[in-house]
Parts: sequence; C-alpha cells; structure tokens
Amino acid sequence: MSAITVPELEACRAVVFDTDGVITDSAPAHAAAWKAAFDPVCREHGQPPFDPGEDYRRYVDGKSRLDGAASFLTQRGIGLPFGDPDDPPGTGSVCAVAARKEEEFLRRLTDGSVDAWPGTVRLLHALYEERVPCAAVSSSRHARDLLAHTGVRTLFQTVVDGNDAAHLALRGKPDPALFLEGARRLGVPPDASAVVEDALAGVEAGRRGDFSFVIGVDRARTATSAGDLREHGADLVVTDLGELLSPDDGGR
Repeated sequence: MSAITVPELEACRAVVFDTDGVITDSAPAHAAAWKAAFDPVCREHGQPPFDPGEDYRRYVDGKSRLDGAASFLTQRGIGLPFGDPDDPPGTGSVCAVAARKEEEFLRRLTDGSVDAWPGTVRLLHALYEERVPCAAVSSSRHARDLLAHTGVRTLFQTVVDGNDAAHLALRGKPDPALFLEGARRLGVPPDASAVVEDALAGVEAGRRGDFSFVIGVDRARTATSAGDLREHGADLVVTDLGELLSPDDGGR
C-alpha cells in the first residue's frame, strides 16, 4: 500500500521538484545573500532596504540571479544599466548586483549550513520505493552541489540546473522551460507529471506548462502566502511535504 495519501499525486507517473526551498533549506542563505547585494544599492538610491521575507518571496525567489536582480530593482524604480555578465560584484549595474549576490551566496554555501527538508526526504523515499521517477530543477548553477551535500542526489533520475539552462537557452520561471526539460528527461509528458514548488514564479511555471498537478509548499507561512501560491497556480498547498504521506510511512 502506498504511503502517499493524495490521489492526484499517486496518479502521476513522474514528479519534478524545484530545489531551493523545496528540497534544500537554502532559501535563508539566498535571502541573506540578496540582502547583502541589494542594500548598498538601495542606500545609494534612497530606497528602503531589501526585506528578506516579502521582497525575497515576491521578486527573486525561484528566478535566475539576473532575472531576480532586474525584478527587484525595477520594482524599486532603480534604473541601473544591465551591464555585462562579467561585471565584478558591485552596485553599478544589474550584472554587478547579481555578481555580488553570487559571491555572498557562495560564501554562505561553504560554511555547510544548508540541509535538506526532512519532509521532502520522506516523500522522495516514498516515491523512490513506488518507482516514480523524479527530477530536480533549479536556476542555480550550484544545484548539483547542494543535492550532493545534503545526501539526496541519488533519489533523482535527473537534474536540470543553471548550467543546463544556459547551455540549452532555457528561459527562467515563470516560463515552464526548466520543468518541461525535467519531464522530457524523465520520458513522461507534463500532463502525467506533478510539479512541486515553493516560489510564486515556480507554481505559475507549473501551471503554464500544463502539468497535471502543481503542489505549492508554503515555507513563508504568512497571512497571505498560501493564497498567493493558489492564485499563481498551485492545485494544493502544504506547509511541509510530509503532509502528503501517511503517518505510518516509517518516519523517514
């Protein structure tokens, strides 16, 4: 008997997971890195500092570094030139701000503080035992390192990360390209696959990609965050993926 208690998920032949915030508890490190990158720019332009809660959730979560930097700066009315992808970390261009975020995140990544969410690990083991293939996708170029570090890489049949996105010219979320590539590599069409996401841009991407079932993970747990996920395309919202399993699944 399956440990999975949600019929819509049981009916899916494959599951595509976002990485940051869904598999790995790396969102705090990303949010802190964005704050370190954005706050100097905000000060220079007389804007309030970056809010690692709401600003992170609404403008950068789930997006590539360049898309996230451009999204937040545009929202604040800060008109920096785009710059060059090789710009050094700084405040003079969108690319420089994104480079500063990368520098700050790598510094936090090396301290070993990022771990996997226990409820997600339990669900991954349940899917593995049911022989349901899974893909991990991320706009980050460090996704494979994160998955290996947290010990869950072997539970995924394939990974699509930022390096793949650049090589294949895959558009970032809310475009569904990353999820569609994950499903393609698993050999299962989107209408027979589920997407699991915690970001607004991600659940919107799952809906745009016509996936059979879109699960939103409400890590923020604010008064509006669950409703926001539903509004952007989630069919089901949970606060932890362990909620999708029976309580007697072994407590992995």
